[in-house]
Formats: sequence, structure tokens, C-alpha cells
Amino acid sequence: MKKIIFVLLILAVAITGVFASPKPESKGAKTYKVGVAIYQFDDNFMTLYRNEILSYFKSLETDNVKYNVTVVDGKNDMAEQSNQIDNFITQKMDVIILNLVQTSSADAVINKVVAANIPLVLINREPLAYAKDGSTLDEQYEGILKNAKVCYVGADARQSGSFQGRIIAELPDHGDINRDGKISYIMIEGDPENIDAQYRTQFSIKYLTDAGYKVECLDDQVGNWAQSKGQELCANALAKFGRQVEVVFCNNDAMALGAAAAIKAAGRTVGKDIYLVGVDALEECQEMVKAGTMTGTVLNDHVGQSHKAVDVAIELLNNKPIQNYYWVDYVMVK
Repeated sequence: MKKIIFVLLILAVAITGVFASPKPESKGAKTYKVGVAIYQFDDNFMTLYRNEILSYFKSLETDNVKYNVTVVDGKNDMAEQSNQIDNFITQKMDVIILNLVQTSSADAVINKVVAANIPLVLINREPLAYAKDGSTLDEQYEGILKNAKVCYVGADARQSGSFQGRIIAELPDHGDINRDGKISYIMIEGDPENIDAQYRTQFSIKYLTDAGYKVECLDDQVGNWAQSKGQELCANALAKFGRQVEVVFCNNDAMALGAAAAIKAAGRTVGKDIYLVGVDALEECQEMVKAGTMTGTVLNDHVGQSHKAVDVAIELLNNKPIQNYYWVDYVMVK
């Protein structure tokens, strides 16, 4: 009898399962396609930046929302990057995050994205014609600045240059190691077309002259953000000018790392008979500042900038209103 009852119970459960209302199927997650174009993967700072973009997008995913992020390397070639943007448009990306190879080519690239009705977040390299007060705005950018789906996220490079000058000005000897009444320096610049390179070069020295210090430029060369070029240019300048060189300004930390190697090879000692400053606050450079083998650097906040770029991209995906500019402050490290 117990066996019969047990069998009947099993049958009842089976029948109930057959006729019970099926559970509603869960809807699939909404997946957004995000195209990220980086000017060059072989860049210390932009490597940190793009990795943080990927990590932050992943952290914001939910059961209902996913982000399919495609990151491409422009290889520091504007034609290559232009083709990549064309591919993003063909792939119908939902939003594009763009780190321009050449800021002077911004209008052509931006206009094609705008024409495709794809939201665009420009990062890190501010297009040359953009003016914060609008006073020098070129006509070709007027429509872009008014476009509700285009914005720029970055840091004001003038601030980073000023902080480099301030680091030197606040030294006990103000950078005038030989006490001859002037600060003799060499400048190692990034890409001359890049507004960040222009501002860092200009405002690092402007801070010193505005503060009343006399300066002497012994050499000013283009290192294109590369560590190897920073080492080469600094080595050449030290060989030519010797002990006259009191300060080495580098537009970024990669070139400063190269310059540090050249300084060591030349038998010079940072903090004793020469000073060295960079920008980006790469982890290695922060450790060098602590150790005294680098005078100072300026934190280019890749976390703050990348997170803001992603946040704004998501706002655009959700059709929320945005600003045309988002600024993230630099921080002195000395």
C-alpha cells in the first residue's frame, strides 16, 4: 500500500508540473556597442587610461545592461584612425569614445560621427579650435559645441604646465643651482600639434617668469611622448651644454624616464646638480619622486578622466542631457 501511495504522489507531482503555468522567460540583457579609439597603444599613460575604461565599463554592467567595448589602436597614424572611425560607423556603434591622433584633424572626424548620429566623447586631447571662453572659437566648431551629443573630457594642460613651473619655483634655490641669477633649462616636448604639449611647454616657463624669475632656454626639442626620444634628446643636450643645464622639463613622464636614464649616464644627480620634472605621475615616477631621483611630476588623473568619460558615454546612451566640457584637475606630486 505504501508503494502505491508513493507512486501516486510522484504521478501527481509530475502532472502538476506539466499543467502548471510556465515561468515567464527572463528578457535578455540590453547590450550596447561601444567603440573606443586610442591614438596609440604604445603610450604609458593611455595604456592606463584605456585599461581603466574597460575595467570601469565592466564594473557598471548589470543583469539587464551589458557593454560590448571594442578598443582600437590608431598607431599614431591619423589615416589609420580615420579608417577605424569609419568602421565604427559601419558597425553602428551606440557611442564612440575618441582619443585623437591629430587634434588638427578633429573637424573631419567629428563631423562624420555627427553625420552618422552617433554620440561622441572626445578624451585626453583637446581639439585645437576649442576655446573655454568661446572667444577664439573657429566657425567650424560652432555647431559641434552646440551639439547635444558631443563633448570633451579632459584636464586643462595649462594647469599641468603651471604646476611644473611651481615645483621648480618652490625649491630652496628655485632651480638656479649655480646661483647665476637665471634658471637654465632644456625642454623636451611631446607632439607639437598636441595642445597639451603646447600648453605644458608654454605655461611651465610662464609660471616662472610671472613669479619674477629669469630663465634661459638652452634647448627645446620634440620627443613625441616617447621614452627613447626623451633619453636621446636629454643625452645630447647634456653632452652639448654640460653643467649649464639646471632643469629638464618633460611634457610627460615617459620622456622624463628617458631623461632620467640620460642624467644618470652623464654622471649627474637629480636634486643635487640638476632637476627633472614630468607629467602623468606614472607609478614608477611617483616612486622616483619619493626616492629623490626625480624632482616632481603632475598627476594626470587617468582614473578620474576615464570614469568621467564612461559616465558621460552612458548618459548619452540613456539620452540624458550632457555638458560640452568636463574638466578633471591635475595634482602636483613632489
